[in-house]
Amino acid sequence: MTSLDTTAAARRDGLTVRLRARLAHFVTSIGRPGGDDGSVQRDALIAFAIRVASAGLLYLSQILLARWMGGFEYGVYVFVWTWVLVLGGLSNLGISTVMIRMLPEYRERGLDDLARGLLRYGRLMTLAASTAMALLGLGGLRFLGDHLSSYYILPAYIALVCVPMVTLTDVQDGVGRGRGWMLEGLVPPYVLRPLLVLVAMTVAHGLGWPMIATTAATAAIFATWTTAVVQTALLNRRMRGDLPKGPATRPPDFWLKTSLPLLAITGSELLLQNTDVLVVSYFLTPSDAGIYFAAAKTMALVMFVHYAVGSAVANRLSALNARGDDAALKMAVRDAVRWTFWPSLAAAAAILALGYPLLMLFGPQFTAGYPVMFVLVLGFLGRAAMGPSEFILNMLGQQRACAAVITSMALLNFVLNILLVPRFGIIGAAISGAVALVTGALLNTLVARRRLGLHIAVWNHWRP
Repeated sequence: MTSLDTTAAARRDGLTVRLRARLAHFVTSIGRPGGDDGSVQRDALIAFAIRVASAGLLYLSQILLARWMGGFEYGVYVFVWTWVLVLGGLSNLGISTVMIRMLPEYRERGLDDLARGLLRYGRLMTLAASTAMALLGLGGLRFLGDHLSSYYILPAYIALVCVPMVTLTDVQDGVGRGRGWMLEGLVPPYVLRPLLVLVAMTVAHGLGWPMIATTAATAAIFATWTTAVVQTALLNRRMRGDLPKGPATRPPDFWLKTSLPLLAITGSELLLQNTDVLVVSYFLTPSDAGIYFAAAKTMALVMFVHYAVGSAVANRLSALNARGDDAALKMAVRDAVRWTFWPSLAAAAAILALGYPLLMLFGPQFTAGYPVMFVLVLGFLGRAAMGPSEFILNMLGQQRACAAVITSMALLNFVLNILLVPRFGIIGAAISGAVALVTGALLNTLVARRRLGLHIAVWNHWRP
């Protein structure tokens, strides 16, 4: 071997060592709620694994539903379930994110009575709000149903039963992430619920039941209620070992003031994610909505990296901020940005390469959505380039600024969809979403730099 070969091999070995060291640092650091307790938790890897499993399971279930139900009935179910997610998300009153932010802080400061109060009253409030939301939805269908196509009515009535349990599951997801209990918090909504929908529809298909939106909505009731019961039991058992018995103090007004901007964030995020499907369903046909949904969800597999990193790092950011450890906080933010963008870029390239055959799995007509993926990927990568910016801002007390940004994104997305979908169809919906995502990511970067002194754009952290 020549000296040049030896030098090249040494450089390759050195790069491998550095990459392994970075990976080890990421896994061991963002997994610690406080960063210095000596117990290496594997929150990041658990969150990644759950999101990967969830993405695969959801994708498989959507493929089977589309093939069993056909484009039209699948599009009807997509429209109805999208409304369930929107109403359920609005009903949590922002408390899901409050759990992520405040539980670590209360535990860090030894405020166990407030922690118990947040857990008790937070869940009760959201159950009441979500039940009221479901009843309002039923009333809306009763009085406004004449303005909705007849094939949506019965599936919508059935699916609204899911709203309270979807909301409870979201809030308890926040509890799990706030305490670093990734298995109890993430597995039920992301793995168990889609698995139960798939099992129920498989049984219905085997029994020869009609594969229509009404059947799918009924399967969703079974899945959402079972998931909520299982998750509640798991978290209650974990909390009994984590919090000593004592009084449950209702959190002060500060907690409610915190939740209101977070509610705006949650609602705007839901509208940002679902406006395109709802507008496409309104202006176009259920088949068009199904095709767009399949393409958008295929490309959105990229986003599991964003949410996995955000879920893993959120509780640590809150704890470090409460301690005032600025150096460790900046290190955690830097790692979160890097480990959001680069895996997202690799995932996007792989998904685009496989996009056409993946859409073919839904059925031949679904390949019409392939061009949509090339537009949406620009928005997803633009957002990933800023890391999990909304997690960072929310955990560091900038929830109001984050709310303003994401509300602006949602309004921009809505206006663009209304203008572009009637003229350009599903491509117009994709353009609207991509523009809104990139705009919001840039605004979050500006907020982080001016208010927190943090440079969260990936181009500030090029070195591996």
